[in-house]
Amino acid sequence: MLLPALALVVAMGSGCITTTEGGFTEEASPSKALEKRVALARQYIGQGNWEAAKRNLQLATDIDPNNAEVYEAFALVYQSTGEYELAEENFKKALRLDSKLSRARNNYAAFLFSQGRYEDAEKQLDYVVKDTLYSARPSAFVNLGLCRVQLFDPQGAEEAFVRALAMDRTNRIALLEVAQIRLDAGDFKTAGTYYDTYKRVARQQSARGLWLGIRLAQATGDRDAEGSYVLALSNIYPDSAEYQAYLRAQQSD
Repeated sequence: MLLPALALVVAMGSGCITTTEGGFTEEASPSKALEKRVALARQYIGQGNWEAAKRNLQLATDIDPNNAEVYEAFALVYQSTGEYELAEENFKKALRLDSKLSRARNNYAAFLFSQGRYEDAEKQLDYVVKDTLYSARPSAFVNLGLCRVQLFDPQGAEEAFVRALAMDRTNRIALLEVAQIRLDAGDFKTAGTYYDTYKRVARQQSARGLWLGIRLAQATGDRDAEGSYVLALSNIYPDSAEYQAYLRAQQSD
């Protein structure tokens, strides 16, 4: 079963920061310079400019070699460039320096998930969701649910997705995942309710959403809906794994 990747949170900082290298000096205000260096590095991370990001982060370590946010940003760079040992080393260092930095812990969990280390990711997310002041807490609950799906814990996964929806009723991933869990459980009515809400909030259904819609329509005998979803899946996502799964299912019938 294909699942979305866990969400990374890359905070860019407040205000508008240009991508020039000058404009401030570390000597004038070390704390302000550190903040700007990290924000600039995160902007470069968002652009995929890894060398510029590392250059600014190295300058940040010259100002403060014990800043957790610097090492979290280093970890994101190394994860993006495939240097996974360095990524984990920097995630761990960030959390040693500030164990309450929930964004770093959430991103570390996303890294662990990408490596197939679902139990380790779940443990990190168990900490994150307990931080009631964390602004990305709904996404953390979604991430926790995705980990539990991979750990074959549908009840725990559903609980996490429902918690996410209590805080963000339009979260498309959570809506779709609960619909999938309810469909797998044979609870077609509840699955349909969540799926209908997903369709309302999604600008365009994903391949996963259309494939779920096909199976739900088949289960409830709604041939018109089934045909509509099949047509959309074949037209919009002809190369998707979901469409290939549909074709295989048709051949086996």
